[in-house]
Amino acid sequence: MDSRAPLTKPSEPRTFITRERGGVSLLFLMNGFMVGAWAPKIPEFASRLGLSESTLGLMILTFGLGSLVMMPLAGSQIARFGSSQVSKYTSVLLTPTLLLLTWVGNIWAGAVAIFLFGGLIGAMDVAMNANAVSVEKHMRRAIMSSCHAFWSLGGLLGSSTGGFLIEHLGVSAHAILVTVLAALMIAASWQIVLHDAPHPDEHRHGGSRLPLSPLPWLIGIMALFCMIPEGSILDWGALYLRNELGASVTLSGFAFAAFSLTMAAMRFAGDLIRDRFGAVLTLRVCAVISIVGLLVIGFAPNAPAAIAGFALTGIGISNIVPIAFSAAGNLPGMAAGVGLSVVTTMGYSGILVAPSAIGFIAEHTGLAVVFAGLSALILVVLLLSPLARHADAAHH
Repeated sequence: MDSRAPLTKPSEPRTFITRERGGVSLLFLMNGFMVGAWAPKIPEFASRLGLSESTLGLMILTFGLGSLVMMPLAGSQIARFGSSQVSKYTSVLLTPTLLLLTWVGNIWAGAVAIFLFGGLIGAMDVAMNANAVSVEKHMRRAIMSSCHAFWSLGGLLGSSTGGFLIEHLGVSAHAILVTVLAALMIAASWQIVLHDAPHPDEHRHGGSRLPLSPLPWLIGIMALFCMIPEGSILDWGALYLRNELGASVTLSGFAFAAFSLTMAAMRFAGDLIRDRFGAVLTLRVCAVISIVGLLVIGFAPNAPAAIAGFALTGIGISNIVPIAFSAAGNLPGMAAGVGLSVVTTMGYSGILVAPSAIGFIAEHTGLAVVFAGLSALILVVLLLSPLARHADAAHH
């Protein structure tokens, strides 16, 4: 019998909102808020440390390396201590890192600060996703998509207010305000995050070794192949509209905006859809919509048509990653944190690695070909869709 059966008894009603769901949603909101608040600080950070574009590129790569180093470490700690403990303590360690980034005075201190910031964002990401899996089991319903929607909402709040606050309050005051708000979110969630002491089997099997089962690696490919298009839209969408479709600066900003808006909206709806139709069918429909969206972008005759393609792609990609993460946290005979650390590390490496590789390819082919070509990656996700059945194990 699976030791990770649902924590609720079958006779209990399946409530929609619980304290535990609120707790983990607050963690996602806080993590997204920190990432969002960092984005408008980057120009000032670069000018304070005298970074050229290429040096800034290396700094941003250091952020990514921090994540890739600390995500697997978080996975092994979750297997030992449970996701609630790791979520809480990584969030506490993350809180002051924006102040560090604001007050460092030289390149080496900046590199250490950004490595810690990226690492703790990544470690907390694995832990809070593992906690969301535990809450899904506890509630016997899907909640992962809405958790990711709260992350998107946090990112939107942090990035949309950051520039205004930096301009009117100054860099330090903005960082202090963000830190205080992040601390308040953690304080609000502290008592209500679902406590999930690890099962003794999970401790034994879940050490720091990489899993031998192919399942987490295959689900990791699903996450990777739909986060590469996400990273590409983030980094190259505006440039494509401006350079290849002749859009104005204002209009070209709508590429990522259209994608983000439909993605956030569909993530709030995604759990209900998944509970109604099951993870496999939901993922297949999402994959088909993504493929159509990417092809529309690639073959668009003008900017409005491409923006419609970005919006479609946002609808499609919205729920693939949450379903992949739910599946990774429910693999039989594997600690949730270990499976999740493999999938999150592989997925996020797509956002980090894709932009530079795509820049190189686009130089030779143009971005229209790149966006149309990315649909082939989603086709692989579609072929791997039967693996999404593990996501339903949480609440059946």
